[in-house]
Amino acid sequence: MMSYWEQQSFTSYDYVVVGAGIVGLSTGIELQERFPSASVVVLERGLLPTGASSRNAGFACMGSVTELLDDLKTTNEAEVFALFEARKRGLERLRNRLGDATIGYAANGSYELIGEDEINALEKIDYLNKLLLPITQKPAFALSNEKIEEFGFSKTHTKALIKNTCEGELHTGKMLAALTLHALKAGIEIKTGAEVKKFVEEKERVLVEITDSFRENILVLSAKALVLCTNAFTKQLLPHEDVKPGRGQVLITQPVTDLKFKGIFHFDKGYYYFREIDGRILIGGGRNLDFEGETTTSLELNERIQLELERKLHEIIIPGKHFLVAQRWSGIMAFGASKQPVVKAFSDKVFGAFRMGGMGVALGSEVAMQVADMVVLYEE
Repeated sequence: MMSYWEQQSFTSYDYVVVGAGIVGLSTGIELQERFPSASVVVLERGLLPTGASSRNAGFACMGSVTELLDDLKTTNEAEVFALFEARKRGLERLRNRLGDATIGYAANGSYELIGEDEINALEKIDYLNKLLLPITQKPAFALSNEKIEEFGFSKTHTKALIKNTCEGELHTGKMLAALTLHALKAGIEIKTGAEVKKFVEEKERVLVEITDSFRENILVLSAKALVLCTNAFTKQLLPHEDVKPGRGQVLITQPVTDLKFKGIFHFDKGYYYFREIDGRILIGGGRNLDFEGETTTSLELNERIQLELERKLHEIIIPGKHFLVAQRWSGIMAFGASKQPVVKAFSDKVFGAFRMGGMGVALGSEVAMQVADMVVLYEE
């Protein structure tokens, strides 16, 4: 049961956005910029975003050599080029909106560790540089083998090191907090604890049914348009969409004495990634060890993968050094048959921007702009 005041002030909006992660908040901001007098609300079912926006590794990345070459086995050059460009534009848009200092952005560069089985990838560096040059305006990749010893990596595993000149790192918590504050300052309402159960389209409006755990009933919001930015959780509202969850396991160590490297690092086609932060090592990945088990929206830890992350630290990243694990967690990403994100109009009132393929930090601001443009198109 609602009060008169609640009914008058909190049930009718111009735009309802579902999901308060990077894409959802950015979409709300884009809509508010296009329609300054409109009322915009962003709904989030948890106290914090449920997917990966607040649980990622803080990589501002667009794709490593082995990852891009692996993509080219299943798609064409034009699609790989377009996706790399979208990641670059999205990252630039995020940085311009919030400012590098605010989000802790640092251009320390990224590196990819190349193992024995991947040596052939070195022959493709010039090819990728030429392919991506119209986007990067400089060679994206270069050999940096002299850094292997300097960084202290195992030479048994690391046969080569490739520097990616186009990537950087950021502080995930600062970024999401700044994006939230930016949305609030723009006049956007953000409602947490609001789980959307379903939506119903009517002739002029779309009705959005959400649960209220305290009142134990369904509240119905009305809007001109609904935008779903629910990434891996999209199938709960759009069951026929090509979206599969992919859980990413992460751990961070206690500070490591005399740590020799900074920046962000990838290996094994991007399935593993690590970085230095506050003198610690954050490492994540390993989804390829258990694709079936990690195709889930549960935030539980996978013991097998967590142990493998520790083994990678021991044997490859800091061989011979002692470390202690400080925290472990997981985040939920979204994948599909294609690595292209879904930006789609399902009707003239319902839209979606989801399936970031583990690249939400880079892609989020770009797809938010695209879906907001789509809403404008349907309004005209």
